[in-house]
Amino acid sequence: MLLLLLGIILLHVAALVLLFVSTIVSAWTTGDTGTSDLWTNCSTTNGGYHCDPASTGEWIQAVQALMILSIIFSCLSLFLFFCQLFTLQKGGRFFLTGTFQILASLFVMSGAIIYTVMSPEWAPDTDSFGYSYILAWVAFPLALISGLIYVILRKRE
Repeated sequence: MLLLLLGIILLHVAALVLLFVSTIVSAWTTGDTGTSDLWTNCSTTNGGYHCDPASTGEWIQAVQALMILSIIFSCLSLFLFFCQLFTLQKGGRFFLTGTFQILASLFVMSGAIIYTVMSPEWAPDTDSFGYSYILAWVAFPLALISGLIYVILRKRE
């Protein structure tokens, strides 16, 4: 039973770390002349490295908000898991924890979809998606799986 709990916690922490890295690191799109992320659009034009802040477009703000919400909900889910682990009655299910984690996964998926559709406005067409974008897509199924495990999981002695 201890190994199961440890595995669930490690899966959750792995998804949380991927969420943090994908939200913070500047590599959602990369190209020969620069990188773009949720916060800045950097390029190496005119012999120097120049970064512009994120535009005020609604779509990039929606992606920023969804990624931040996914981190918040995933952190709350981990906190609720530990709270429920010590307070939940025997045989009870971790519904609240699972719900928060599934919501976090849906927020990541929504943010990545919006970025996929709208990124040609933000980054040049020659750029390709970077590793932070890929990490966001990897965090989605991890968070969804851990959320489903929480919903199925029953508390035992």
